[in-house]
Amino acid sequence: MPTVHDWINSPLGIVDGLFAQSISCPDWEKKVVEYFKEKLKLNDTHSWVPSLNDVPLHYLKPNSLVKFRCMVQDMFDPEFFMGVYEMNDPTSNSKQVKCGKYKDITEGGQVDFNSRNTVTSERQTFYCVPIPGESQWLSLTAQNSFAGTSQARVVPSTSYVPNRHKRSYEEDDEMDTQLQFHSAESHGNIEPKRQETEAPSHDSSPSHCTSSLDLNFPLPGEKGPACLVKVYEDWDSFKLNDMLEVFGILSVDPALSVIADEREASSLLDPTEGMETVEEQKVHSPPASLVPRLHMLYAQPLVHNNPLLPSILNRKNIETLCSVLGELASIRAELLTYLTHVLLGDSLAAEYLILHLISNVYSRQDVLPLGKFTLNLSGCPHSSPFTEHLYKVIQQLVPSSYRLCMSLHNMNNQRMVPRKDYTANRLLSGTLQLANNTSLFLDETQLEQGQLDATGVRNITALGNLISWQKVDYDFNYHQMEFSCNINVLITSEGRSLLPSDCQVHLRPTLNPPNLEEYLSAVQVAQVPSQLNKYRIYLSVARAVNYTISDEITKAVEEDFVEMRKDDPQSMSAEDLHRLLDVARLLSLSHGQNTLSRDGWMKAKQLEALRISRTPQQKCVNGNEP
Repeated sequence: MPTVHDWINSPLGIVDGLFAQSISCPDWEKKVVEYFKEKLKLNDTHSWVPSLNDVPLHYLKPNSLVKFRCMVQDMFDPEFFMGVYEMNDPTSNSKQVKCGKYKDITEGGQVDFNSRNTVTSERQTFYCVPIPGESQWLSLTAQNSFAGTSQARVVPSTSYVPNRHKRSYEEDDEMDTQLQFHSAESHGNIEPKRQETEAPSHDSSPSHCTSSLDLNFPLPGEKGPACLVKVYEDWDSFKLNDMLEVFGILSVDPALSVIADEREASSLLDPTEGMETVEEQKVHSPPASLVPRLHMLYAQPLVHNNPLLPSILNRKNIETLCSVLGELASIRAELLTYLTHVLLGDSLAAEYLILHLISNVYSRQDVLPLGKFTLNLSGCPHSSPFTEHLYKVIQQLVPSSYRLCMSLHNMNNQRMVPRKDYTANRLLSGTLQLANNTSLFLDETQLEQGQLDATGVRNITALGNLISWQKVDYDFNYHQMEFSCNINVLITSEGRSLLPSDCQVHLRPTLNPPNLEEYLSAVQVAQVPSQLNKYRIYLSVARAVNYTISDEITKAVEEDFVEMRKDDPQSMSAEDLHRLLDVARLLSLSHGQNTLSRDGWMKAKQLEALRISRTPQQKCVNGNEP
């Protein structure tokens, strides 16, 4: 019976063992997937599997089972590979049928390309990156969880040499066979020379290999590995920008780089050698030491990436979490106090910030996204560290976030909308290529006087479309392709934002600390990790709770709407009612209630009355109130 060490450290042994039974068991491929799925379901065995997000690549054993929490940044064309091939063993003068699935190169002797046993199969390749903007606390939580398991002590493999520039003469002798196998692929892996591509805006983590290779991360300064994920089944079920936890076999064979270098040199001498351009070869076949290959055995789609919660949030899980947490209302009260201190004593702004943080696009009615709640927090000081510290607080609370300083330089120079590069046959990432549930913090206090150029106007338009319609139109040169999203947008500004929003709250501080930076830092440091974890779980659970309105309350709301319009029809528009219903919904969810009560409706009306009293009445813009 295979042990834990077998299926984690040597998964190809399990695959080959099931392949050996293929004559008596034609559906052996299905059994491979089922085997690993069942293993990963047992207790917390998935936590025993080392993570590419948390463990340096050079500490991981090649051809072992690893996991990768990621976002699908691009999808390449399908490729062909030899799923089954026959080898001639010169030492014994015998033939062996081998499995080529979940592998990049052949093993053993000479491949017999004329064998009737050869089976050509197809697989898809996804270019996957770490989930953009993931907060540092996620890695710390995951590492602590991993440290408590029996597989935690990951040490450098004695059979693995991180420096892949050098090869032995024996490897040179075997290279012809490996080249022959690779040439059987319709989209062969062609390695670029490492120094030819640079991405100065992307820092490399000390724990991973450093390179000037452009890893095409959506956000500047991102750290972590990128992976070419090889998908063998049901690839149509995955979409661009999906969040996944991929369990697969790690492939970092040095031979991949040598094959690619020789193929690249060959194509430079003879342009007809391959159909791919040099640029495409560089992108689709980066060095395996920098962009490892991951052969997918199983992938869990992630509705959220909060490691403190189960990956699948169903009714039973939510009820269990609520009972463990105690009353959600008490945690809400503590969070409200904390955010009130952060917002300089403004409890109303803190109320609306909580509503914003738990908002979520739960459905779409035609093109209208239901549930979004973009908040414009106006009255923020221009020349102070306030917005920077406010973002740090949000970053501590949510799994993924990004602060976009809306300076004139950023607006005119940053690529926000992803664009298709047809020469390299890849999707160039942009700032707005984000995973669902990311908190996007737009700091408009950084916008100075000046002229927006054509790029700046396009970026402002893209931000407006994201806020209003929860979509980003990717640029495919000759046409645009619409991609729906679910991004929480918070705008901080001095006056009313130039961007649309669902709700504007003007900040009214009641505290005036002599040293603002010192005060905000002290408020943040005072929160102990266990308390922050309560807030993190609370926000994720509140977002996941299903919400309904009874017929009785619906009728009461309709009657109230008619009553409010009786004296002054202009005092309450359909847009006002829509926003009031949104506030009532979020207010109920924030108190752990999954349905609207009369008391909840009255509280929502009181909140809105207080908010409106601070803000001069202005006409709505693009269907969004200020």
